[in-house]
Amino acid sequence: MATLNLRIEETFKKRLEARAKGQHRDVSDQARRYLELAMIAEDNPDLPFGIIQSVLEGKAEMEAGLAEPVDWNVK
Repeated sequence: MATLNLRIEETFKKRLEARAKGQHRDVSDQARRYLELAMIAEDNPDLPFGIIQSVLEGKAEMEAGLAEPVDWNVK
């Protein structure tokens, strides 16, 4: 993993720290999460934020082995 140093406003840093604490993440993980969300949103401007979050949650559930197959033939 690469290292990136950023200069941000002190108020933004405090908000980032507070949100990281609320999400039980360290500040670096929270910043990575926000960067990932921002890049996905920028690449897909027509997708609502909630959809992006749901897709990422679904992906994490798949990776954790929590997905169940869907039987599309059920009537």
